[in-house]
Amino acid sequence: MSTTTTPLPPAPAGAAGPAPSKAAAPGEGRIGLRANLRHIGALARRNLLQIKKDPESMFDVLLMPVIFTLLFVYVFGGSVGSSLGGDRHDYVNYLIPGLMAMMGMNIAMAVGTGVNDDFRKGVMDRFRTMPIARSSVLIAKIVVELGRMTVATLILLVMGFALGMTLETSVLGLLAAVALSAVFGAAIMWIFILLGLSMKTAQAVQGMGMLVLMPLQFGSSIFAPTQTMPGWLQAFTDYNPLSNLADAVRGLMMGGPVASSVWGTLAWAAGITLVTAPLAVSKFRKKT
Repeated sequence: MSTTTTPLPPAPAGAAGPAPSKAAAPGEGRIGLRANLRHIGALARRNLLQIKKDPESMFDVLLMPVIFTLLFVYVFGGSVGSSLGGDRHDYVNYLIPGLMAMMGMNIAMAVGTGVNDDFRKGVMDRFRTMPIARSSVLIAKIVVELGRMTVATLILLVMGFALGMTLETSVLGLLAAVALSAVFGAAIMWIFILLGLSMKTAQAVQGMGMLVLMPLQFGSSIFAPTQTMPGWLQAFTDYNPLSNLADAVRGLMMGGPVASSVWGTLAWAAGITLVTAPLAVSKFRKKT
């Protein structure tokens, strides 16, 4: 018994064949909040393990608060303290809250250089092939750096209390000051992530960062009162977000009016994040 196969009639000219199935590109589609948080946690753990393998990367966090505190208290403490109407002890009370405002700026630079270095090593290319939210890679970086910033702030406070700093308000005021510094530091980190994604080398990120940080830090109320500065520099310090943050932290820890400075700092942090975070995520997606 033989079987015959009936050939199918040829498709008419110009007729479209069956549409090939299209594989979804990695990372496409909507990722839920729970999955996004899980990705951020896994990536943050990866960054922490990287620090564990390279403990020298914590040297800046451990030593920077000590060096800055000793340098400014014992080099400038006498003269600036007398201008405040007191002595070196009064300058410690003035300086430590200001340095808390500065910690986030200096540590934020490490985020930019780290992102740039990860791209150079090809780590980020691997992440972009995974079905994860692109923002989770960058947010995980910020989460870990906020942890490093917290460690630096704790060391700074220990140094301050060891040198005679007195908390004039309450523990809640101190915690609010630490939280406000962290919020502003996270916003600044988005700027440096964008720099890290935009510049070719980590050295370029560091150089550009210093050009931005130096005028902002020294042209503010972090290290000294602004009343003795020239008029044009006082006008700059009035609009400098670091002055807002330093005055807010100082008020939360030492007393005085804080509402204007706190709201000004939060407004700066929100504005910086709303502008730079979407740009950084977009740059991360498109960077070659």
